[in-house]
Amino acid sequence: MVIGDLDGRLPPGLDTITDRVSVHKVDKSSEVARVLPDAEIVLLWDFSSGSLRQHFHLARRLRWVHVAGAGVDAVMSSEIAASDVVVTNARGVFNQSIAETVVAMMLLFAKDIIKTIALQSRLTWLHRDTEMLAGQTALIVGAGEIGRAIGRSVGVLGVEVTGVATSERHDEDLGLVRSVSDLDTLLPAADFVVLVLPLTDLTRGLIGAEQLNLMKNTARLINVGRGQLVDEGALIAALQSKSIGGAALDVFHTEPLPPDNPLWTMPNVMVSPHMAADFHGWLDALADQFYENLGRWLRGRPLLNVVDKELGYAPGTATPTA
Repeated sequence: MVIGDLDGRLPPGLDTITDRVSVHKVDKSSEVARVLPDAEIVLLWDFSSGSLRQHFHLARRLRWVHVAGAGVDAVMSSEIAASDVVVTNARGVFNQSIAETVVAMMLLFAKDIIKTIALQSRLTWLHRDTEMLAGQTALIVGAGEIGRAIGRSVGVLGVEVTGVATSERHDEDLGLVRSVSDLDTLLPAADFVVLVLPLTDLTRGLIGAEQLNLMKNTARLINVGRGQLVDEGALIAALQSKSIGGAALDVFHTEPLPPDNPLWTMPNVMVSPHMAADFHGWLDALADQFYENLGRWLRGRPLLNVVDKELGYAPGTATPTA
């Protein structure tokens, strides 16, 4: 069963697997409820859909769910976590694209590009000095594959990087990764705070008023993880009072971002419509990844990107099937 669409499109090449599996494409919640009792595999193509979570009690034969996204928060319920259903995700597809987006966001601020574009729209020539990224510090909160790709990319530009993860460890790309319990002690030294965490019970609301108050008044917050990682009201207040220097946000509590949200019109904010990961060809890459895993499943081989349902993300590249 394939749930939903992305950009109005179904998985490219879906017809290439119909000789091996019976494919049912559904969108509406009522259709999910009708087809799910007989489904053994679910491809959650619309990674934000909550319909599987809503109707999971009807899943009599379900054995595997693949989420076409890095985050699995839309599907992960206590019932699914406690079940024998294997969950996989799109780990690896978006690493470089998100890293490049974060570099662009950092340069946006360092080179004052927001103001340059605004001045251009007013036909105004105003020379200014701008910042160098080299020598600045980035705190990357989330030291998985995407966080490591970000660290490598900004490190090339001379940015000093510190990674933060669930527990302290040494990483070949990020060096000494600090524990999230040290976050409050690390925030005051950061010029950029980059959030790339999955949304779990442990990470929800991780950045609140207290954490924002610990940041430099020149620091910028970049969120390419999930909107719910941040207390949005506290962030708006911090930006309005200029207790932090700015924010580049790709994710929000409510998406699309409501037109009356103050973030739209703040001069020190970049609003991006949840597109940090997406590149030309991303739908093909997502589909190909699923087809590879489907081949593994049908041959009885270990699946790629198996999610640890207690952690809420895929900690390794391959894990045996259940």
